[in-house]
Amino acid sequence: MQKGSWSYMVTSMNLSFEEMWEKIIACDRKYDGLFFTAVKTTKIYCRPSCRSRKPKKANVDFYHDINEVEKAGFRACKRCQPEVEHSPNVGVVKNIITFLVNHYKQHVTLQDIADQVGLSPFYLERLFKQETSETPRTYLEKIRIDKAAHLLKCSSLTNLEICYEVGFQSPSNFYKVFRSIKNCSPSEYRKVT
Repeated sequence: MQKGSWSYMVTSMNLSFEEMWEKIIACDRKYDGLFFTAVKTTKIYCRPSCRSRKPKKANVDFYHDINEVEKAGFRACKRCQPEVEHSPNVGVVKNIITFLVNHYKQHVTLQDIADQVGLSPFYLERLFKQETSETPRTYLEKIRIDKAAHLLKCSSLTNLEICYEVGFQSPSNFYKVFRSIKNCSPSEYRKVT
């Protein structure tokens, strides 16, 4: 990736409806603030990590912007309080995560991310770890493994094809990271799901 090639601010993510659905079923905190789950029958919207009872899939819409979901007539969930930002750095972290989700297939360096959000690599990593308890690299690996798990369930691609499709540079690293996050190999995961 060339320095300066990300001159625009990333505002939306490349996640399918099915992928966002998987995130809310798993109550995945990594995606909080990046999209909101709106339930048509109750007119309530939530964070992906909300622990409330899950709605029927047919009753769900997803919004990437809190203003859009509120304009559409939905009100905030009292349990997960999606309208409350818990830290002044939420916006920066949201931009970093959105960048990682949108560029997970590419070789991304800390400097690339820092250039995107206008921070020094050192400060970016420290801030990100303070807010998420993870480094940008481990967060990116989790995004890649989420994508790989989705492909293992929903495609007929081989494990090796999936490895490269989700941005890993080496199969051995893919298998190692997959096992550490999912506690099984990609082949075992495919058989179980």
